[in-house]
Order: sequence, then C-alpha cells, then structure tokens
Amino acid sequence: MELSNVLQHWFAQHKRELPWRETSDPYRIWVSEIILQQTRVAQGLDYYRRFVERFPSVQDLAEATETEVLRLWQGLGYYSRARNMLKAARQCQGCFPSHYEDLIQLPGIGDYTAAAVSSFSAGEPHATVDGNVYRVLARWFDLDTPTDTPAGNRLFKQLATEVMDQRHPGAHNQAVMEFGALQCTPGQPDCSRCPVQDGCLAYAHGTVNQRPVKAGKTRQRIRHLYYMDIRMGEDTFLHRRSGRDIWQGLYEMPLWEQETEPSDAQIERRLHGTGYALGGWSREIRHVLSHQVLLVRFLPVNLLQTNEWLDRFIRVPVAELDRYPLSRLTLNYLENKKG
Repeated sequence: MELSNVLQHWFAQHKRELPWRETSDPYRIWVSEIILQQTRVAQGLDYYRRFVERFPSVQDLAEATETEVLRLWQGLGYYSRARNMLKAARQCQGCFPSHYEDLIQLPGIGDYTAAAVSSFSAGEPHATVDGNVYRVLARWFDLDTPTDTPAGNRLFKQLATEVMDQRHPGAHNQAVMEFGALQCTPGQPDCSRCPVQDGCLAYAHGTVNQRPVKAGKTRQRIRHLYYMDIRMGEDTFLHRRSGRDIWQGLYEMPLWEQETEPSDAQIERRLHGTGYALGGWSREIRHVLSHQVLLVRFLPVNLLQTNEWLDRFIRVPVAELDRYPLSRLTLNYLENKKG
C-alpha cells in the first residue's frame, strides 16, 4: 500500500478548512505554525486571525513593540515564541523567506517549522515531523524506538522523508499531520474506519495503543508563588518580568516566591506606612506548565498611600489593565474576582 497516496486522498475528503491552508504566503503559514505549536486548532484559530489582522505583513510585525506582540499572544503561553517571532521579523527586512535554508537561520525556527513553511509555500521536499507524524509512523511501522531520544528523532525523520511524496511534499506533509490529528489519534483510535488499516503493522500486531513509545517524562519543578493584589483607589501596581524565566516580558503583581506563606512581618516590611488593610489569602491555584507546576495564592490589599518600596512598580489604573500583557494565570484570577 502506498501510504502517501492514500493519505492525500483521505486528506482531500476530510481536511478542515483553515485560513492558512488557503494561502501560499510563507509569513502567514509561519504565523499559523508557531501559534499551533502546543495549541489546539480551535483555540489557535482566533489567535491567528487577530494576529494577521493586526500584523498583515512581516514588516508590520517588525515595527511592533514587544509589549504589543505579547499582549496579542496573551493566554497562549510559551511567550518566548512570540519574542522570537518579533526578532525573526526584524531580521527579514520586509520579506519573509520561503526556502528551508533561509528559514532555519531565523530565531525560533527549527527543522519542523522550516520544513512545514518551505514545503507548504514553496513545494520544497522537506518532511515535517511533529507529534502527529510520530504517532502515524510509529503505528504504520510498529516501532518501539522512543520518539523523545536523539536516535528516535533521527529514525523518524529518515522514515518521514522516505515515505514523503517528492512531487507533492506540501500536500503529503499536511495529509499526514491531519490524519494524525483526526483519525490516528492518541488513546483509542477508530481503526475500523482507517483507510490504511491493511498496511498498518501496529494494527496487525495488536500494538496500536502502545505506539508511539516515549523514554520518560521530564521531572516537573514545583514553585510556590504568593502575589499581592494591591489596590489604591482605582489603581493597582505591576512590574514587568525580566530574566530568562517563565513569562519574560509580561506584567505581574508584586510577588514572593518561597515555600511558605509570607509572614505578617514580611508584609509589614513591604507595606509599612501605607495604611494597608489585608483581605484573606485566596485558595491555592495549581497552574501547570510544560516542566513546572506553580502553586499560587493571591492576597487582596487596599492602601491609603504609597511608600518607597512601591516606587519600583508601575501604578496602573485598573480600567487600563487590558493594555498590559498578563499571564493566563493572572487573567483567570482577575476574571474570577469580577464574577
């Protein structure tokens, strides 16, 4: 059975109609690929539309500020991707490339993205390998080689290249990825309706639900964050995160990061002389990132006046908070507080 031909025929009948599939513009295809990394299509679609409406060309993006880009990206997570998009746009000098060799030189673009953009926009014969492709190939060949190892990466890239339709690499790549997303799904796929069932070795051997194999999960780091939700009249206080850590470039409330709840003495040292009144600590919020688990609580605080410690923060009218990029965690807290 010719895997690529069957999947391309399946794709023609079952593909989802998506705006980035209606263009050969490498810039817009690139935007969609970055947004869809670790994001479901249903969620990513609205972000894509807002992004290309605000930045219809790579030059428009290049002229934006980091805060503006992060504000549009707010809620997607993986904010380093948005910062790399801005860096890449500024390197392009008004023309986004479509060739693999040029794409791979840009910040934030690795083999997968370069292969996707170059094959979709320019028809270059580069195979894409994402989670969907790993799953389809691991089942088709019944492979027990872990996908999250250097040896696994090399093997699956080689196989993806071997099965690719050299004449129609873009259509092939999209077909395999869509097939993995809609038909050859994780968990319990409906193999009875699979068009490549007859050639699938995992189906023949009864190992479908055991493929693909992963070597093991990265141990997650536990972090404890305690925020002060400070209000003084109609204003609040924020600062911009810096350094190579989560949420770089986003804004957040004053914070303690420590294992235990801040003591009264710690609070007094920060807020001395402000005439502060404390609410109660919120319930603990568990916020899971890729390699970290954040255990977070918020403390409402009302002030009569500022002090020297608060001078390091930006005083922001609460009504203007939507001008500042905030983490999804903070946005959810604020929404729940309104409700």
